[in-house]
Amino acid sequence: MFSVILVEDEDIIRKGIRYALPWEDHGCTVVGEARNGVDGKQLIQALNPDIVITDINMPVMDGLQMIAETKYQYDYVAILLTGYSDFEYAKEAIRNGVSDYILKPLNHEEMMEALDRAVLECKNIRILRKQNKSVSELKDITLFSDNKLENPEDPVVAQILDFIGQNYTQKITLSELSEKLFYSDRYINQRFQKALGTTVIEYLNRYRIQKALSLLQENRLPISEIGGACGIGDYKYFSHVFKKYVGCSPKEYKLKIR
Repeated sequence: MFSVILVEDEDIIRKGIRYALPWEDHGCTVVGEARNGVDGKQLIQALNPDIVITDINMPVMDGLQMIAETKYQYDYVAILLTGYSDFEYAKEAIRNGVSDYILKPLNHEEMMEALDRAVLECKNIRILRKQNKSVSELKDITLFSDNKLENPEDPVVAQILDFIGQNYTQKITLSELSEKLFYSDRYINQRFQKALGTTVIEYLNRYRIQKALSLLQENRLPISEIGGACGIGDYKYFSHVFKKYVGCSPKEYKLKIR
């Protein structure tokens, strides 16, 4: 089971989420609730959850600040609850480590889809860490084990894979893919997940880290430049994403393979 913490200042919304969703059917259990970012931070530190679902606007400390002060250390999957007025904050947060966002008023189906994506990300992380545990296999680490990646049956998925392969060093968003393919970002994610069992952003992160592994082994660039060369410019965030999939920091990995 994956542990979940709910952080929302409106009691009716927080309780509605807790008691309306079939958590166990999705392999989850709610282990704690908080009404503001300070209490949420304390819960995260005490319980080390797999998933945190939080509002942005809250008293004492908002959700974005709470995430900024805890996510790198506790490495949970974060889902934001946001109103339209905070939509730009939500998009910025996704670039900084938030996995998903849900617009208010909350829709049950969208909540379920976001929870499924979070669970999938948690499962993938556990699997990848287990596969890549042996130091003797560090140079052979692969973040892809699906043969469907070579010849995807879905033409839309093939276009997405090709686009990522050509543009992974640049900023890529679902909105950009939506404009290019003339489908909604939700529809794109659904087709991609159905074909490959993972989301577009999850695949993009893996692709970039796979490239980073190759660059670290080649030893041509300093570690501080590798994140940028793979499309993850900020070193702190690059190190966080790298550790999430490989189980150690880029610096530790480089020392091990030497």
